[in-house]
Amino acid sequence: MSDAPTAEDYRSQAEALSIRRQAFIAGNYVDSANGATFDCVSPIDGAVLAPVAACDEEDVNRAVAAARKAFDDGGWSGLAPAKRKRTLKKFADLMSANRDELALLETLDMGKPIRYSQAVDIGGAANCIAWYAEAIDKLYDEVAPTDPSALALLRREPVGVVAAVVPWNFPLLITCWKLGPALAAGNSVVLKPAEQSPLTALRIAELAAEAGIPEGVLNVVPGYGETAGQALGRHMDVDCVTFTGSTEVGKLFLKYSAESNMKQVSLECGGKSPNIVMADAPNLDAAAKAAAFGIYFNQGEVCNAGSRLLVEESIKDEFVEKVIGISQRLQPGDPLDPKTHMGAMVDANQTERVMGYIEAGKKEGAELKMGGNLVLEGTGGWYIEPTLFDGVDNAMTIAQEEIFGPVLTTIAFKDAEEALKIGNDTVYGLAAAVWTRDITTAHRMTRGLRAGTVWVNTYDAVDMSTPFGGYKQSGFGRDRSLHALEKYTQLKTIWINVG
Repeated sequence: MSDAPTAEDYRSQAEALSIRRQAFIAGNYVDSANGATFDCVSPIDGAVLAPVAACDEEDVNRAVAAARKAFDDGGWSGLAPAKRKRTLKKFADLMSANRDELALLETLDMGKPIRYSQAVDIGGAANCIAWYAEAIDKLYDEVAPTDPSALALLRREPVGVVAAVVPWNFPLLITCWKLGPALAAGNSVVLKPAEQSPLTALRIAELAAEAGIPEGVLNVVPGYGETAGQALGRHMDVDCVTFTGSTEVGKLFLKYSAESNMKQVSLECGGKSPNIVMADAPNLDAAAKAAAFGIYFNQGEVCNAGSRLLVEESIKDEFVEKVIGISQRLQPGDPLDPKTHMGAMVDANQTERVMGYIEAGKKEGAELKMGGNLVLEGTGGWYIEPTLFDGVDNAMTIAQEEIFGPVLTTIAFKDAEEALKIGNDTVYGLAAAVWTRDITTAHRMTRGLRAGTVWVNTYDAVDMSTPFGGYKQSGFGRDRSLHALEKYTQLKTIWINVG
């Protein structure tokens, strides 16, 4: 018999959870200044998990002041990298030790299957913190090759107070993509989690303090984008904003920076990624499986989802049937059941948005080959079938706009040149993939596709050592890898005349 937890086990654990509901400022849990709260609702069944502090400008001011004081005091920013490393490794260890609790919070809060909260989100988040901890004491400053009469030192210094505004689809993982390099570099952070999924952020603030990160170095202000988010974007004492979310909101942060103190801004925004399958793809079954999981993983609520499936005409019908055969086995189910592959949509608003796009696809003449319906409505939660449109023209709304749900559009092409043209025909440039056994085609396509990541004969392969970010209106700046540190540091030249 297996000792693996069951859905019943997880539901029992959920009832025993102690949920942090307050903001975390200057090392303490505190109510919002005006006492306001918002209901944190589980998409699994629509139940209210907890009333959470709804922070506004006054709370942001308190958090930024705490972050600035901590930075200026030097208790973290002034530490040797090796000492920050030890504390961050302990932080990562504590996240791993509390893996079950964090995974359960993530699933209850956001609706993703518990199997992926465990295997992807929590493990990846802890690994990210540990990776930057190990990296930070292995980076060297530089000496410029100047005339011998001078010594020119090039130093990377922490930027100061970092505002991290993160999305609801991978709440803890993307939070740690920000926290890892920002904290490792010596910055103080004010974190604003998405109002749809703030619970893991509030919990790890406590773990960070337990690990020894000084008070004020990490602050968490839950709240709405138009209040807490905007206050951070406009704050005159925030040095840097790192944002992951929609392109529309990303543009607002650029505006806020221009209208305030010209703070540094890095953006990872929307995507409409092309997954291009050539007739000579080495393994059509593998490509079909990757196409299905590339769009239906995390209910399609993934910025780099392969939402546009481009298939060469000669194999298109055969390939689409392969994708449908795999996708039909990925039906939504109870996120707390370890057997479930597709969970709930994050909330009613996102569900309505996705269903609106499905209706738009029908009206524009695309052929609905699979799905398109709400399911499990009796649960009180929000669930959408895996959905596939065929016969899609790239000018259609469902091919141009980011749906952020389990909706796949299939587009036929004649040759590599047309595939490249269609692949680039979008305002986004986050990711792309090409399936071919021809090395020349692979090189031409990877060079020609305007995207931050291009996979060949795979989809959504990741590693902490590889940067993640986009071209065009998918944003700029990179998460993951050593390149992420560039967002959280300033480059200083120190010129010494030695005669």
